[in-house]
Order: sequence, then C-alpha cells, then structure tokens
Amino acid sequence: MNKNNWSKMVQTFSRRSGLYIIFFVSIFLLISILTAVQPAYRFSSDVLNSWTQEMDSTIFYHLITMENRAYKQSFPEGEAEIPKLSDVFFELTSNVKPTDPRTLFGNEIPGFSIFDNQLLMASDNDFTHFPIESNPPLEEVLRDREAVLEEDEETEETEDTEEEESENEQTTGDRDVVFIYNTHNRESFLPHLPNETDPDGAMHGEINITKVSDHLAEELERLGIGTQVDDTDFGELLNERGMDYHQSYEVSRDIVAEAVAGNQEIQYVFDLHRDALRRDKTTQTIEGEDYAKILFVIGTGHPDYEKNLKVATELHGLIEEAYPGLSRGVFQKDGSSGNGVYNQDMVDNALLIEFGGVDNTMEELYRSADALAEVFSDYYWDAEAVQSDS
Repeated sequence: MNKNNWSKMVQTFSRRSGLYIIFFVSIFLLISILTAVQPAYRFSSDVLNSWTQEMDSTIFYHLITMENRAYKQSFPEGEAEIPKLSDVFFELTSNVKPTDPRTLFGNEIPGFSIFDNQLLMASDNDFTHFPIESNPPLEEVLRDREAVLEEDEETEETEDTEEEESENEQTTGDRDVVFIYNTHNRESFLPHLPNETDPDGAMHGEINITKVSDHLAEELERLGIGTQVDDTDFGELLNERGMDYHQSYEVSRDIVAEAVAGNQEIQYVFDLHRDALRRDKTTQTIEGEDYAKILFVIGTGHPDYEKNLKVATELHGLIEEAYPGLSRGVFQKDGSSGNGVYNQDMVDNALLIEFGGVDNTMEELYRSADALAEVFSDYYWDAEAVQSDS
C-alpha cells in the first residue's frame, strides 16, 4: 500500500471517527438535559400525544404502507401519495390545518373554540346542535320572576306507583345507588316564565331543572333503583360565599364529595342541566308526542374520563334503539371553552346530562325522564346480572 492510499484511509477514518464521537457526545448531552431539566419542562406522553393529534392521520397509515405495500390498495383513488413534509411541518409548528378553518379562526373569533370539542355517537354532525351553556351574572340568576306550572304537570305521577314498587322483582332495597344533583339548579324554561323572553333569563328558584331530577328519581325508585337527590340551591350558596356563577362547579364539588363519602353504595352520579339552545334543536316527536332531547356531556379534562365516556356511549345507543332521535349524542368537552371536568373525576360513572332547552315544557321533560329511567333501568340490571355471574 503506497503512502497516498494510506493517507486517504487515515483521513477517512479520522472524519468518520469524529462524526461518531460528535454523535455520541450529542446523544449524551441530550439525555443529560432531558433527565436534569425540571419536570415541568420535560417531554411527556401528553406532549407527544398532542403533537401526533395535530398530524394528519393518513401520515401514520402511509408509514404502515412502507412496511406492507398491500395496504396501499385500500387508499381512495387520488389519495395514495404521502403528504408533503413541508405541509406536515407547517401544521406542527403553526397548529393550523389548511383543510380545517377552525384551526385558523378558533382562537380569534369569540365562542368559536366550542367547535374544537367533539360530538360523538350523534344522529347528525350539525355544529349548530352543539350545547350552549348560559353564563349570566349571578344577580340575574337570583332575580325573582313569575313562574307558572299547571297542576297536572306539577303532580304528574305514574299511576299505581306504590303497587308497582312492591311488585318489582328487582330492587336495590334500602341502598341508594344513584346520586342526582343540579350544579345550575335554577335553570328554568321559558314556557313556564310568562314575563321572560331572553334565554339567558330563563332562571327560577323553584320551577327549574330540579323538578326533572325529582321526577327522574321517582321513576328510578319505581323501577327498583334506589336514588338520592340533592336539593342544594347552588345559586344562593354562591351568593352567600361571594362567588360568581362561573364558579358553580366549585361549590357543587363539595356536595358531590360529601355525598360519595357519606354513601359508599353510590355507583352512578348524574348532574342534570338544561341547554340554552332553542326548541327546534332540543325537541323530538316520537309516536305523536313531543320529548325534550337528551345530551350526554363528558369532560375530558382529567385522565380517567374514558370510564364515563363508555357509560354515556352505551346509554346513548340504548336510547336510540328504544326512542330514535331522543338522544342528541355524546359531547366530549375539554377545558378550552369551559370547565372540562364537571366533577366527573371524583367517581366512576359520572355524567352531565342536558335535558331539553329553554323552550321545552315540563310535560316534555318528564316524558324524557321516564324514557331515560326505563333505558337506564335495563342497563343497570343487566350490569348487575353480569357482575353476579362473574
């Protein structure tokens, strides 16, 4: 081997060795930084999950096709090309997707961020059907108003309730396994407020969503499911504590904690509300009778929301089978445009249920409560039978 060849080999080896050394030193420094940095600034699975959610899902499918070309055959015509790296980089760095205008305007237009949430298991995907939560000043919530409730609506009960209770083969006995409360307990309905026309003003201290809770509890009891109903006036409690209406979940959280601590038998927790949407979005006619539509709201602002989501989606499916169109679906809501937790992190099987809207009547609401009680009863007893067998 001549001197020139030997010199070239030495130079090549030196360059490669230098690159290897730089590479391993860089890896060492990166690992040192990641392990030494404060926990708040470290990469986490949540960060990586957030990044991957911003990427087009077809990118991952294309990665799979690189390993198994047979998967390419499943692509729709004209979509077989992998997205451009520049487009992917743009979406990751800007959080703006050219095909989704919500990502561009969501943080600029007031109220538009609600569309970042997801409506699952719905009969339609009309964005105008998304729930609207009233948030009036507390003094407006507490303002005295005239309310009217027909006597037959106020005293409406299922006939021969006591007789049917005694004949019910399945019962929880003296155990209350369902807990119902109303964080926005003064949410009322315009048909029962003759001098009120503003949806945000549909509030009343007595004729409100709590009557639906009472009716639902009575029907569940008739079906053998022991139910506890909380009657706390959270509006008044907020006023006593000098808090604002948007802090309602802070005070209702204390009540839920107290109820769960005092009754270990509680298996399901329902927080009943009414939507601020108008009648055409919240009413369904079934076999000639009008019902107030139901919507399940699941807060995703805590790590264990999947358990609640499972219950909500199963109930939605059962309601759709028995009463087509009654359920508006399951709405996932994070903390970007509201509470995002709704006390659902405190216990398994916790649901927020929207009953109707500002234009529905108690008669329509009671029908929906009866329907939910019927469906939930079947769901509950089926679950109990499975647990008994296992």
